[in-house]
Amino acid sequence: MKTNIQGIKPYEADGVVYHADTCLPLIDAVYRKKLKFKALARHTYPGERLDQNTLGLNSIGYWDASEPQDWGLDWHRNEGIEFHFLESGTMPYSQEGKEVELTPNHLTITRPWEAHKVGNPNIGMGKFYWVIIDLEVRRPHQEWVWPDWVTLTKDDLSQLTTMLRHNEKSILKTGQRVRDCFKRINIAINTDENGSNASRIRLLINYLLILILDGLKTENIVLNESLTDSSRSVQYFLKELEENLSENWTIEKMAQSAGVGLTRFTYHCKQLTNLTPMRYLNIRRLEMAKKILLEHPKLTISEVAYTCGFTTSQYFSTVFKKHEKSSPNEYRSRFHVSKNICAYPGV
Repeated sequence: MKTNIQGIKPYEADGVVYHADTCLPLIDAVYRKKLKFKALARHTYPGERLDQNTLGLNSIGYWDASEPQDWGLDWHRNEGIEFHFLESGTMPYSQEGKEVELTPNHLTITRPWEAHKVGNPNIGMGKFYWVIIDLEVRRPHQEWVWPDWVTLTKDDLSQLTTMLRHNEKSILKTGQRVRDCFKRINIAINTDENGSNASRIRLLINYLLILILDGLKTENIVLNESLTDSSRSVQYFLKELEENLSENWTIEKMAQSAGVGLTRFTYHCKQLTNLTPMRYLNIRRLEMAKKILLEHPKLTISEVAYTCGFTTSQYFSTVFKKHEKSSPNEYRSRFHVSKNICAYPGV
């Protein structure tokens, strides 16, 4: 088994660089021979390298775990739309905060902006497939661009795209046709030598997309056009911002990362938070700073400031005092004094 992640090329859109998940826990498990694994991939995804005949296909593969596992894939997003399929066994799976246990013939749909994880915390025993197709989008409002080798008719592809974009359904219970399709994908992956099965893989993915379209049609899905509104892209950005407060953000960089124009970003931010973007950023940073001040009393004020994304300790102290009516040191001291008082019996 060859796992090669060299020659990686991050995806860039609207001036923002996106990095694909590297699946390091999976790579480690393969090295430790915890499970069988085979994949064809590009960018940072593990597996043998895909050639130019399947541009837009980022990863296709499977793992087969026949013994208890000690690893899982924590919350992440993918560089494209991902379809998972469980052939056998059970698999803990979470998407956008909702956890389920997948059973045989479950197929999941994960759009590029949707956070998901496999395992709780460890994966289950089972045979698990995936296909990741790059649609050249990272936000809900952006128009999807399918690879040119996707040969569904214009009407079918338009209907599939609309059904995937205008609903949030993430799990389908499929049948024998989808199962057989993935088994054929299994054979194509296992017997591929330097792209020799590129045509077969392209045909199988097209067939899989038709089956997914058929499955969605039977679900009586209610479409919701608001799911592709630019406000939703800003909402996703603000959620992601919580994990990246220390970055050197400007309002221009925030708008770029959200994938919308500056005026539109400012408008949506104000609608969603009742604050201007920079005011919202500072408040979230201050909340982070307050937590660090109390949980890490040995850190200096400068260290807390830089950890939270403030450029200088002086600016941090000024903003903190204006918001909390006390300096960072006074805030920290007040907490520890009250904590000591409460430690005495009878107080």
